[in-house]
Amino acid sequence: MATFSAETRQTIQNLGDRAASAIAVLGDWSIFSGHAVAWSFRRRPSKRTLQASLYFVGVRSVAVIIVTGLFIGMVMGVEMYSQFSRLGLTTRLGSIINVSVIKELGPVLAATMIAGRVGSAMAAELATMRVTEQIDALSCLGANPIHYLVVPRLLACVLLIPLLTIIADFTGVMGGALISIKVYHVESYYYWVHSRDYVGLWDIGNGLFKSLFFGAAIALISCHRGFNSRAGAEGVGRAATEAFVASFIAILVLDFFLAMFLDGLYAQLWPSSARRLV
Repeated sequence: MATFSAETRQTIQNLGDRAASAIAVLGDWSIFSGHAVAWSFRRRPSKRTLQASLYFVGVRSVAVIIVTGLFIGMVMGVEMYSQFSRLGLTTRLGSIINVSVIKELGPVLAATMIAGRVGSAMAAELATMRVTEQIDALSCLGANPIHYLVVPRLLACVLLIPLLTIIADFTGVMGGALISIKVYHVESYYYWVHSRDYVGLWDIGNGLFKSLFFGAAIALISCHRGFNSRAGAEGVGRAATEAFVASFIAILVLDFFLAMFLDGLYAQLWPSSARRLV
């Protein structure tokens, strides 16, 4: 019968403890998310708190989303031109740039920027409220902390991240067109014709559908990290960092599974349609 050294047993025990801790955190987050979603349907949040969350998530994020989308489209134009010019397919740049931006890069990068700017701030704010016992004070006053603090942030992210994704898509398309047409002198007529042929309503809806889940994940993960912050300034900083890292991982994981689901759904709805290049 095989025997393990003390170091090996300690390593296995540490791995088991971490796995059990991760499962416990996932279960606690699931319960927290269930309560937040239930309160979203049970009672409308106050107009003042909802407006504040909408302004913070939406209006104050527009500038960074515009800059991100514009330069992503421009980078795509530069990189794709160097590859397509070797094949003599420069007039098809519009198809690959615009499909990539609208289906993947726009939603994912917009959500990532929101996770960094909004998610971290929400986690830090709620963590500070936890440390200073403001959340406990709300409970003592008879208000439900999840309804008062989480629901407005959840609704703001779910409602506005798709709109921010539209802005990112538009600026990304314009950035790619600017580089391709004005810098590399690709014929504009063929650029937009191929874009029209390869980008459809399904592609646009694909990206917007994903952004709904990205927004919900960012809000729920960030608020959960803030509600469960450790004491002290270190705990607040760690909650903000963990919120961004966990949100970013969730965005990538959700993007993969949603892409698989939507591609399968497309194949089921239109089995005889020609597969388009993406």
